Amino acid sequence: MNVSYQADADLNQAIVTGVLRREPTIDFQTALAAGLEGLKDSEVLAKAAQQGRILVSHDRKTMPLEFAEFITSNHSAGVIIVSQKLPVEVVIEELLIIWAISSAQEWVDRIAKLPL
Repeated sequence: MNVSYQADADLNQAIVTGVLRREPTIDFQTALAAGLEGLKDSEVLAKAAQQGRILVSHDRKTMPLEFAEFITSNHSAGVIIVSQKLPVEVVIEELLIIWAISSAQEWVDRIAKLPL
C-alpha cells in the first residue's frame, strides 16, 4: 500500500504544493481539505489515523508527546516532523523519497524527523 500524507494546519503550504507539482499522483491532503484548523493535536492524529495518512507537521514541541500518548490506545499511520529551518526544496525531496521507497505499513505507529 502506498504512503499517503496529511498536512497539519501548521505545515508550510509550499511543501504540499511542491510535492504535488513534482509528483501529482501522491495522495497529499491539505489541512483545509481535512478540516484540521482549530483542532487539538489528538484530534488531528485521530483524523489522520482514520484515513491511514502520515501526518506531516512542523510542530516539534507538542506533537511528539501527543503522538506517544495517542499510540498507547490507537494506531497511527505515522508522523513526520519537519524542521522549519529546512529549505522547502529539501523537505519536498525527502517526502518524495519516502513515498517512492517505503510502504504505508512501514510507518504504522512510527514518528520520524526530517531530514532523515
